[in-house]
Amino acid sequence: MRIVADENIPLLDAFFGPLGQIIRLPGREIDRTVLLDADVLLVRSVTAVTAALLAGTPVRFVGTCTIGTDHLDVSGLAAAGVTVASAPGCNARGVVEYVLSCLLTLSERTGQSWRDKTVGVVGVGEVGGRLVNTLEALGVRCLRCDPPRAEKGEAGLMPLDALIAEADVITCHVPLLREGEYPTFHLFDYTRLKALRHGVWLINSSRGPVINNQALAEVLSQRNDLQVALDVWEHEPEVDLSLMQLCALATPHIAGYSLDGKLRGTAQIYAALCAYLQQPALVQLADLAPDTGRVQLRVHPDAPAEWLLGRALRWVYDVRDDDARMRNRLWFAAGDATRRAGFDLLRKEYPLRREAALLAIVNSDELSADTCSLMSAAGFLIP
Repeated sequence: MRIVADENIPLLDAFFGPLGQIIRLPGREIDRTVLLDADVLLVRSVTAVTAALLAGTPVRFVGTCTIGTDHLDVSGLAAAGVTVASAPGCNARGVVEYVLSCLLTLSERTGQSWRDKTVGVVGVGEVGGRLVNTLEALGVRCLRCDPPRAEKGEAGLMPLDALIAEADVITCHVPLLREGEYPTFHLFDYTRLKALRHGVWLINSSRGPVINNQALAEVLSQRNDLQVALDVWEHEPEVDLSLMQLCALATPHIAGYSLDGKLRGTAQIYAALCAYLQQPALVQLADLAPDTGRVQLRVHPDAPAEWLLGRALRWVYDVRDDDARMRNRLWFAAGDATRRAGFDLLRKEYPLRREAALLAIVNSDELSADTCSLMSAAGFLIP
């Protein structure tokens, strides 16, 4: 069996080597020519996969090691007899930690407590739902908007415009849908962006076109009260430098780029391919995941809980680092082609990043119950 795969998928050999020959390519270079003698295609979010791409090829299984599927023509592939698998929830924890880092950074810059904000979460699926659970456990008031779930009778949801009218922070976690009853393309258009309350923090780590980037640039040029953090951009890998300059935080589509999330994505697609092949999944992630990143932290019993939470969140992930790398790489790039290549390199060469569960408070028995509860709510290990 021949497997064509995005070269950025981790543990390719360990998981898929026993199943066949692996041909690695940059995700944007995967085309029909390289698929003419392939049986399986494994991608991440940068490869658009349609029935036309696979026409006349033997490929009958496509797996994306990502949570999203907007880069896949799911219905067209199904009609062509192609099995499609994704990895829902694989990077959810990484995105939660990205949003927490954005909140912490914007809090420091504005002098406003992020835990006192009302946070509106748009889309409460695998990622948004986990974010709500984490924030509420930390004592943050959350509003939820998810029209498809509301239609099914789920309680506690509100219309988007009502959320916009009330939220101090808005964070987007929806799939990119251009058609259907609930499209999310330009969900935040000029009208909704203009309607944002004074001083709102807007975070988008879902898909770039969920926000009309041109309209956002126009609104931000008129309002300096807004704080915007963008991880995704409407024309990736092209980034509007004028918009980037207006954003409080700008990162290159890496919100869920923890190593743990990537490894879970690979493992989920491996399991899906084994099920498709009707054979047992003999390789287990627990046997392959690296042990690097594990840290034991001893805390002074009198350390303020809020201070400890901030320090621990910074240790796990600091969005300011990715913001600085992106601005430095793209702002000084010579020409559009160099900027596009730079955007992709920021993702390809992304530094090692682990998740909060790898940090253990070793002297938790010396800390107050409130401190332990706060750290546990944030995802840290309290033995």
